[in-house]
Amino acid sequence: MKIFVSAVVSAFFSSAVYADSPFSIEVNTAQSVESGCNLSFLINNEMDLDLNSAIFETVILDTSGHVSQLSLFDFGTLPANRTRVRQFLISGTQCDAIGHILFNGATTCEGKDLTPQICDKALSLSSRTHIEVSG
Repeated sequence: MKIFVSAVVSAFFSSAVYADSPFSIEVNTAQSVESGCNLSFLINNEMDLDLNSAIFETVILDTSGHVSQLSLFDFGTLPANRTRVRQFLISGTQCDAIGHILFNGATTCEGKDLTPQICDKALSLSSRTHIEVSG
């Protein structure tokens, strides 16, 4: 019983702390290149803990709303209270053909006391491009 209560209290505490201290992912630029669309993301980890690994399952939708690709975006290490930029190439697809990026959820979220569920709950998404983003 003691272990169960401890686990419940720990899970509640972790969720409460990280839900109030989100991290954000912004689609900052989308640049068409010969081989596809180069997406730049601005990631701001406002949590007080380092993310040792952050990988999100994403779905690329075309401008008609049809699924174009399913991908894993590996944002790598994201230090606490720091901003980072990551770029991903969507091969074979020009930027003007991408209408939406759906973040299906974190497949990996590693760090002290972190789980994929905590990262999903803390995540805030936005876009400065024509590409919509949701999660």
